[in-house]
Amino acid sequence: MNTYRKPPLRRRRLGKRLRAMRERAGLTLEQAAARLDMSRSGVFRLETGASRPNIHVLRSMMDLYDQWEEGLLDAARDAMKPRWFTAYGVADMGYVDVETEASRVSEYTCQHLPGLLQTGDYARALIEGSRRRRTAEQLESEVSVRLIRQHRLTNEEEPLELVAIIDEAALRREVGGPQVMHAQLRQLMEMAELPTVHLQVLPLEAQAYGVMDGAFTLLDFPEPEDQALLYHAYVTGALHIENEYEVREARLTFDQLRSDALNQADSVALIERLALQLYVPA
Repeated sequence: MNTYRKPPLRRRRLGKRLRAMRERAGLTLEQAAARLDMSRSGVFRLETGASRPNIHVLRSMMDLYDQWEEGLLDAARDAMKPRWFTAYGVADMGYVDVETEASRVSEYTCQHLPGLLQTGDYARALIEGSRRRRTAEQLESEVSVRLIRQHRLTNEEEPLELVAIIDEAALRREVGGPQVMHAQLRQLMEMAELPTVHLQVLPLEAQAYGVMDGAFTLLDFPEPEDQALLYHAYVTGALHIENEYEVREARLTFDQLRSDALNQADSVALIERLALQLYVPA
């Protein structure tokens, strides 16, 4: 599944409303398409968010379905606006789009530290070390987007709650050199003091078999009609999974990892010890 082509969340959310309206009207895709002078695939693409919404078509849909959806046109106009990160030309595999809409992120990382907690130098070294070649401008754009995302952890109007479980191996994996790592671990300790951040370290000796499946992220959204999402990145792309069973199983795995991990106070103490033992700045 290539999630670079995943429709933006706001368009998918709008599409669900359109589909619900059609189904309440008792019309099939074929029937709706014929009466709207559209193709079946055209209506289907609107309902899945694959096509940009058209205000005139949406008005025709409400007339045909004999339903007035409060705020539907405003939601359509909102869905047509470019997302904030597109100005940076960043290919994010759809993750930044959904994180922007989320109210809570539950993330387990085992190879590197969570993006929401990274320093600029750590992020730069991590991105620079990947196989994909970037220009200096592209590199700095990706770092900027990563740092801008962190603002929501301290945003009072639209706060983002982060529950992060970090494998101890990620703390020991040197990225960017000792000075970068020392500063990075210090930042982890500082960000753990934020009321929106819940940080735990999974120690190396923990018998946590859930870690064998690798890193994953669960995203919850403020609107009750938005399903929780399981995000899993792999070498050439990422998966956006909304299946209730799979999301529930991932949440159970995450809860088990939390119980196997150190509590926050002990986690911060371990991070401090590693910062002093492994990454003493010159």
